[in-house]
Amino acid sequence: MRLTINGEEQSFDQPLTVEQLLEKIGLDSRKVAVECNKEIVSKSTYVETKLAEGDRLEIVHFIGGGAPGGPGGDADDPFEVAGRFFQSRLLVGTGKYKDFEETARAIEASGAEIVTVAVRRVNVTDPKQPMLIDYVDPKKYTYLPNTAGCFTGEDALRTLRLAREAGGWDLVKLEVLGDQQTLYPNMPETFEAAEVLIKEGFKVMVYCNDDPIAARRLEEMGCVAVMPLAAPIGSGLGVQNPVHIRIIKENASVPVLVDAGVGTASDAAVAMELGCDGVLMNTAIAEAKDPIKMARAMKLAVESGRLAYRAGRMPKKMYADPSSPLGGLI
Repeated sequence: MRLTINGEEQSFDQPLTVEQLLEKIGLDSRKVAVECNKEIVSKSTYVETKLAEGDRLEIVHFIGGGAPGGPGGDADDPFEVAGRFFQSRLLVGTGKYKDFEETARAIEASGAEIVTVAVRRVNVTDPKQPMLIDYVDPKKYTYLPNTAGCFTGEDALRTLRLAREAGGWDLVKLEVLGDQQTLYPNMPETFEAAEVLIKEGFKVMVYCNDDPIAARRLEEMGCVAVMPLAAPIGSGLGVQNPVHIRIIKENASVPVLVDAGVGTASDAAVAMELGCDGVLMNTAIAEAKDPIKMARAMKLAVESGRLAYRAGRMPKKMYADPSSPLGGLI
């Protein structure tokens, strides 16, 4: 029997069920999701689902791309999204680190409780390779499957359906990219994909441009959070359009998180001082010279920026205003 698995043709000397195939390859069925001929195979049917000659399979897992009550943040000012409460307002990605051990250490230092994970093909030729799930415990952290690398709404839908099958997660991050050079969101495709996902019961946090009208439309559709970019993904430029970010926040009734473009701690603080509910970042930590120290710095910056926003900054003035009283001068 010939099967195409993750794009490669393989031959087997007898018919197999999905469960038998995974055992033969050496994969733990609890850690992967399977799609056969573009139809997701439910984990509960692996034992009985028989494969046929010429079937095309995709076998995926989560790669580097909290539970309530975890570390970090202010207990009197929790972050709420989709009815779940978190203390940390810093969300981090899991890609670009040198290895999974560094990933785990950086996440711990950041105090983040929500981590984004990408869905990618399993290496079926070397199934013993380590997986993210072995280092970043989904019982400790809230996995947020995302559609990083998807340039069409259809690909995003397939990815998140597989993610739900792999781990049961319905809180997801949708991003549909417009082109390889800018990685700006393709908003028409994003709107269409978001509508389908919401109808299918997903709780959608959505990457979008910094357009207040687009953000409002996404909220009205039923997205549980809007995530305007600060700057192009991975650029480290910081918040380029603070006026629009502030307008989005002032008119939203769902969480607004700055997503993409943060470069250092001061960028994160600026986003939080604008009133954003949180910040999501990956490259700023993973590509720092010392990712663990930068993760700690980002944790403190997000907390500091949030505290400054809640405190209410002093008004800006055109001229000096002495802080010491002038009466009684010698």
